[in-house]
Amino acid sequence: MFANWKFTCVLVVLICTLFGVLPDRATAITAELARKCSALTAKQFPPREPGNPAAGSAKGSGSDQRAFYSKCVANDGKIDNEAKSSAK
Repeated sequence: MFANWKFTCVLVVLICTLFGVLPDRATAITAELARKCSALTAKQFPPREPGNPAAGSAKGSGSDQRAFYSKCVANDGKIDNEAKSSAK
């Protein structure tokens, strides 16, 4: 009987410890921030042919655009001139 009680206590402690170690959930960005960063990315990387997104960008690659967008989101939409010049 005592062995079952011990096992149950150890199991409860283990489960509580595992839930305590789990990382917090990431928060979603706002629609306003997504629109702002999307506009900044489009301005920084204009399309090669206006109106044809399949033609690609006149500046940089797709990975450059994703990195720029991610940096914009990480900085809450505040991109300084240094970041813009490094992406060119």
